[in-house]
Amino acid sequence: MFKSAITGTGVFTPENVITNDELVAAFNTHADRYNSENEKEIAAGVLDAKAHSSSSFIVQASGIEQRYVLDKEGVLDPGRMYPKLRARSDDEPSIMAEIAVEAANKAFQDAGIRPDQIDTVICAASNMERAYPAVAIEIQKLLGIQGFAFDMNVACSSATFGIQIASDMIRTGSIKRALVVNPEICSAHLEWRDRDCHFIFGDVCTATVIERAEDANGDYFEILSTRCLTDFSNNIRNNNGYLRRTRDQMEDRRDMQFMQNGRKVFKEVVPMVSALILDHVEDEGLAADQLKRLWLHQANKSMNDFIGRKVLGRVPEPHEQPNILQDYANTSSAGSIIAFSKYSNDLASGDVGIICSFGAGYSAGSVIVRRN
Repeated sequence: MFKSAITGTGVFTPENVITNDELVAAFNTHADRYNSENEKEIAAGVLDAKAHSSSSFIVQASGIEQRYVLDKEGVLDPGRMYPKLRARSDDEPSIMAEIAVEAANKAFQDAGIRPDQIDTVICAASNMERAYPAVAIEIQKLLGIQGFAFDMNVACSSATFGIQIASDMIRTGSIKRALVVNPEICSAHLEWRDRDCHFIFGDVCTATVIERAEDANGDYFEILSTRCLTDFSNNIRNNNGYLRRTRDQMEDRRDMQFMQNGRKVFKEVVPMVSALILDHVEDEGLAADQLKRLWLHQANKSMNDFIGRKVLGRVPEPHEQPNILQDYANTSSAGSIIAFSKYSNDLASGDVGIICSFGAGYSAGSVIVRRN
């Protein structure tokens, strides 16, 4: 058995930023138009009027202050309110592959390796641009990597599940190095016209190089242990898919975008994740107070605060549980990797931390790492 380690990470961040104030202005204009166009139905009680949003509401509900997106113009158009991304020919790189290559090259530089040293590419994300050919294989081709590649989807837990799969293959000796990429174009599946969720998501891509610890060119984080957990729930759901064509349901329906019952998600996911982390740490022979850092899924500040208190038995210091969602918003599986990439270099040799992501499924994945 070999030791596996995270040796490099990379983050692709889009150039476009949407602040809460910009988003609220567009949404409120949309709401006013909707209420005016449906005045009679609203007065008759057939439809509900759309309430205004506010920046203070968004911060209080989530902790989010802004988000990065691939397209800003389409999202902020009150008559559209979703991204406008140009159609690409089959001969062009897909947009997911394009941003994955950007993040991957940063990860290779961080790890001090070349793309042709990678054996396996795993594209792990909450949505894929197409069903086939696999986006991972396209990324593999663009980077000039031999070996094999595949896509996987466990929603917001995709990154940690991908790390577990890569780590297991490295431990058993079937491969030496893997690249796990998480291209999350969340703006495309968010319903920007729904006040309860219009502020949640942003776009990004993260990449993680995992290899045998003995082959590392510099500092690394040894992967001590991984754990995954799933428990089926409909409280976070997206009904979009190729079978809707067979049901004569091709129109733009609300359930074709991101949907969640936020209160139930909070009530059910927070204890599930807290228990997963505590059990994982205990089984590894560690005490919670030995965790120097928690790199948690970046969906909601209140959720992370609660989990941090439950795991550590006290309110975590800001440096112990860094948040990035105030800048990036929820970026699905990429959030915990962004936090790890940005807030890990300061740890000392021997320091232990945990990467944990969680979300639709329900699903949760945790990765215990130790600085070399």
